[in-house]
Amino acid sequence: MKAEDVMKSRMASRLWLVFFCIFWVLSVIPAQAQSSAPQAVVLTFRGPITPVLVEYLERGLRAADEQNASVVVLQLDTPGGAIDTMERIVQTIRSSPVPVAVYVSPRNAAASSAGALITMAGHVAAMAPETTIGAASPVGGQGEDIEETMQAKVKESLKASVRALTANRPPEATRLAEDMIDSAKAVTVEEALAIGLVDYKAFDVQDLLEQMDGRTVELDSGSVTLTTAGAQLVEIRASLIENVLQLLINPNLVFLLLSTGIWALMIELSSPGGWVAGFIGVVCILLAVYGLGILPVNWFGILFIGVAFVLFVLEVKTPTVGMLSAAGAISLIAGALILFNSVRIPGLPRISPVLVVVTSIVLAASFLAIVTFALRAQRTPVLTGREALPGQVGVVRTALHPAGTVQVAGELWAAEVEEGQPHAAEGERVEVLSVNGLRLTVRKVNPPS
Repeated sequence: MKAEDVMKSRMASRLWLVFFCIFWVLSVIPAQAQSSAPQAVVLTFRGPITPVLVEYLERGLRAADEQNASVVVLQLDTPGGAIDTMERIVQTIRSSPVPVAVYVSPRNAAASSAGALITMAGHVAAMAPETTIGAASPVGGQGEDIEETMQAKVKESLKASVRALTANRPPEATRLAEDMIDSAKAVTVEEALAIGLVDYKAFDVQDLLEQMDGRTVELDSGSVTLTTAGAQLVEIRASLIENVLQLLINPNLVFLLLSTGIWALMIELSSPGGWVAGFIGVVCILLAVYGLGILPVNWFGILFIGVAFVLFVLEVKTPTVGMLSAAGAISLIAGALILFNSVRIPGLPRISPVLVVVTSIVLAASFLAIVTFALRAQRTPVLTGREALPGQVGVVRTALHPAGTVQVAGELWAAEVEEGQPHAAEGERVEVLSVNGLRLTVRKVNPPS
């Protein structure tokens, strides 16, 4: 019996081992199959080209490299942006260890101005139906037309860049790219595809991946054949901080932050000792300064805004019944309009004059209200302590002949009647005339007739 038990135990152990091996094989094989499937990292950027896109693109390329992705698809819809930022993005794409496909999407999207060069910089260029590309004529750092000599230099530099980016494309594509810079020409997806400026017209990312499967592209490391058919999409979204920073390119928001920061600092200066208003003011102004550093603005407007700030401070410190507040509001309106609306910002809304006027009036009114309350507080008589006793009426508790005690404001005081006034008997009402140390001077109150 013991020998049979030992055999049964061994058989059971072997069965458990077999089951374990089968379970391990079944669990590992799908994982290996999944890990061997190609991956495509998808980035999406919409809006003017800013340093935020540089950070977002670099983060996406690092993630794609770490995950051994087959390709990075940058979905782009932009009205353009600064030349220096565009050049950084082009350099980042061209030096990427992972192939980058720039895909102008969704429908009705555009790769205008700097966006056109970014599209050409992709190892693969594609566009969705009903999209456009072009209008890449340069403008000044503040969005203005640049003078003739400088314009010629910038155009020649950009044309040299597009010739390098389109070196592997038909000559007609290179000429079209140069026309985009020389005469701000723009074309549709069909026109760009027919001339060879872009490689594919794709309805969506999956369609693009299917079309470019097997295509060979040139990287710094050498030729790479794309394996993208059936690739798994790994979408990398912009982080919260990147989204917030991208919002700061709206001049209306920047102006509101600047105005709120000034308002909060004024509250802190008018009633120092707290920290909440000061903290909010500093944060708002720092965010506004970041936006001003990105936006093409006329810095002359800052002088008017600074004058407005000084006038508001003077109103708080030396009240002038609203004259300085009104002057500050006018200066703030002029400064905001000069700061933002004296330049053209492609793809961004112009600052709303209504918003500027209303905000400036609200700021001026708030400072005037602060000053009014402060003056009213200074003129209001003290209502507590012995300074508040003169004029109050009390009741005699010990007859005043001429001295005794009276009860005033719930307290018992030593008192004497005013010289030349009749004495007051217990229970009579008296009015306090003055406070002399710990003794009150009072006089009888005539009973109502």
